[in-house]
Amino acid sequence: MTFLESIQLTQTIPCLAEPDKIIVTGRPSRPLDEALPYLATLPNIISYNPDVPALTFRRQRGFLTLYSQKVYITKVLNVEEGLQLLADLVDAINATWAHRHELKPVTAARRAPKLLDIWSQLPQTNCKQCDEATCMAFAAGLLQQKRTLAECPPLATDAALSERRATLEAMLG
Repeated sequence: MTFLESIQLTQTIPCLAEPDKIIVTGRPSRPLDEALPYLATLPNIISYNPDVPALTFRRQRGFLTLYSQKVYITKVLNVEEGLQLLADLVDAINATWAHRHELKPVTAARRAPKLLDIWSQLPQTNCKQCDEATCMAFAAGLLQQKRTLAECPPLATDAALSERRATLEAMLG
């Protein structure tokens, strides 16, 4: 059974974060409320609020936010890419819906990790082995997906930090 027929492009606006890109807005052919708890099980979830309902994913560049009757995709190159992303999103929603019986729907809110959440799990030695001046700077790089956990030698090699590493892996997806 197909859950969603289409997402119609309704608007494009300039992207403030990257002026040479656009934000694409779309309207699904039906409300997404039923599908969002299953979509919230997918990787790269930044936040999920079942009360609104709203779900935000991190994409390779930018973000994808789904509401019941609206979709936003940031940092899109042009209208053609936006249309393709909307079509791909329809396919992803339908594939997830088709497999919903294998998934445990998410019912609790999930928020994006904050800078201090990430920093608190790092060694906090400011050892500079990652080529950042401080662990706080490294945390910012992790949050922006410009750095990886493997780039922190103490975190990667110190067995005493394995629980912190596991926590960060879960936080950062």
